[in-house]
Amino acid sequence: MNLMPEFRLHRPQTLEEAVRLKTGLPGARFVGGGTDLLVNLRRGLGEPSDLIDLGAVTELGAVRHVEGALWLGAGVTLAELAQHPEIVDAYPAVAQAARAVAGPTHRAAATLGGNLCQDTRCIFYNQSDWWREGNGFCLKYKGDKCHVVVKSDRCYATYHGDLAPALMVLDAEAVIAGTQSARRIALSELYREDGAAYLTLGAGEALAAVVLPPPGGRRAAYAKARVRDAVDFPLAGVAAALRREGDVIGELRVAISGTNSAPLMVPTAELAGRPWNDEAAAALALALRKTANPLRTTVTAPKYRRRAIQGMTRRLVDGLWNDARGG
Repeated sequence: MNLMPEFRLHRPQTLEEAVRLKTGLPGARFVGGGTDLLVNLRRGLGEPSDLIDLGAVTELGAVRHVEGALWLGAGVTLAELAQHPEIVDAYPAVAQAARAVAGPTHRAAATLGGNLCQDTRCIFYNQSDWWREGNGFCLKYKGDKCHVVVKSDRCYATYHGDLAPALMVLDAEAVIAGTQSARRIALSELYREDGAAYLTLGAGEALAAVVLPPPGGRRAAYAKARVRDAVDFPLAGVAAALRREGDVIGELRVAISGTNSAPLMVPTAELAGRPWNDEAAAALALALRKTANPLRTTVTAPKYRRRAIQGMTRRLVDGLWNDARGG
């Protein structure tokens, strides 16, 4: 681990002040719980001129109802998400995904916004500074080539967040604060499939909140595969939301994490109106194979991650289908 780089620390009291600071300081980074950013800085991954601590912006820590939707402030901790009564009752997949992140002390500090905006990861990137220098810096930071796909002109580092897919299958929206106004986008639009430029946030923008609409009769769940159950990022993660109409699928939404440079929705529209059976499961498996693109970015082989995400998805949807039949 390296020593921390030199930086100036700012502690704004309002979101407006935080966004204004970020706009005027091009080299600044926002920090919430710091569980991702500070570790990377100790590895020599970045030298921000300024850190803007969002811990004193109280509006970011609120969970509130607005016009029938549940607004989750970007500063809400994962520990709170995992046990908040309304989330556990109405959006159990979100609580499930929050509980799946690392350990209790990590969740007590880590925030919703930090988890959603966490850096992409790769075995050629998340190393010490001397290791990366000795093996050749990569396209994501200081280098000019991707060691995963050598002839590529883009970075293939992988997004490994747990909460994004669970929120995406529930039609969550992101509230983005800027210097002039705020905008709302589908949560999936927060990301692009580029490991080095994976967020679509502008230079002077901040993720302020996530908006969850009413569940609308959906049942949802989240599952992940990881090396160590207590602490690790998902080698592959999947969320599914199902609305059953009698003996057929009314709606099925599936989102994945840990296999691509962004969390992605899997195309499932063709399954609506069909019963959930082996034929439908095979069609979903094909859609997963076409969407997921696990590469040599983790210590685990891509073939295992591809099989794991298909197996987890089948089990998730089986469980949701059976639960819906019981009422």
